[in-house]
Amino acid sequence: MAEPFNNRLVVSDQNSRGNMKLQGKVLNWNDDKGFGFVEPNGGGDRAFVHIKAFNPRSRRPVNGDMIIYDLVRENNNRFKAENIKFAHDIKRSNKRREAEKSNLFGSVFTLLFCIGLLVSVFTGKLPFIIAGLYFVMSFIAFVAYAIDKAAAQNGRWRTRERTLHIFSLAGGWPGAFFAQSKLRHKFSKEEFKIVYWITVLLNLGGLYWLHTDKGISFLSNVILPLIK
Repeated sequence: MAEPFNNRLVVSDQNSRGNMKLQGKVLNWNDDKGFGFVEPNGGGDRAFVHIKAFNPRSRRPVNGDMIIYDLVRENNNRFKAENIKFAHDIKRSNKRREAEKSNLFGSVFTLLFCIGLLVSVFTGKLPFIIAGLYFVMSFIAFVAYAIDKAAAQNGRWRTRERTLHIFSLAGGWPGAFFAQSKLRHKFSKEEFKIVYWITVLLNLGGLYWLHTDKGISFLSNVILPLIK
């Protein structure tokens, strides 16, 4: 089945009835009787709409709703809409699928990072304190996300997005990703996710530098003496 694009698409008709997939606006809806009409975007044949044709029936339509539907010509040459879905539901479903794909990539990426970090620590390339820093900052980031989500749900003072990004930049990005995934917080906000992944790349750049001669010298002569 073809995905909706622009206003109209001709799709394959498994029943050989010349069905068309259209997008249009609900008009003259009579909620007591459960029927109305739909007028396709860009003009065309107005079609009869019945409540039973909505699949799935997530809610009852109102005048002005945008719907995606199959246009079917009946034996009396009148048109009716079948297999109706709300356009908003389809867009939301597509966004959810894209977010889930991104989440799968992020999960694999984070797991590989954690493995690589532990290998670097146990092979002596990085001191244990670095792994400890990532663990602590990830915990702080997760708690910050949880607090911010609770604040959003209860109308309280929110945590600044800049603060959340600073936690990620400082090494808490694995915990931040886990919070986004499990708490569904900032999960599908595109602008936030872009900045988040920039902080991840910057953090990884700094971690890579710590593996260089200058980075190792900095750890040995500056960081470790301060800790001790």
